[in-house]
Amino acid sequence: MTGYHTYKNCIDACLKCAAICNHCASACLQEDDVKMMAKCIQLDMECAAICYASAQLMSIGSSKSKDICKICADICEACATECSKHETEHCKECAEECKQCAEACRAMA
Repeated sequence: MTGYHTYKNCIDACLKCAAICNHCASACLQEDDVKMMAKCIQLDMECAAICYASAQLMSIGSSKSKDICKICADICEACATECSKHETEHCKECAEECKQCAEACRAMA
């Protein structure tokens, strides 16, 4: 059976990415021009949601783990691209974590 031990590296990357995306979204809400950060915040929330879902499905050995990880990688890459447009430290950190998660998901899928 596949599950947690099989996908541990990818699960860990997804959980770490979700936490950083949540942090980034929260920090973006504290910026002076929140409206300018709207797309970033939206992608942070989407990325966190798909990362949590991916980790959960991998941990239970779902037959759809590879499929969801492909989608997760796409959303992580979109989030990294958006976060890379901003000069804040939290966005830079998020962009890097999203890139690493996308790589882990692509390798797993």
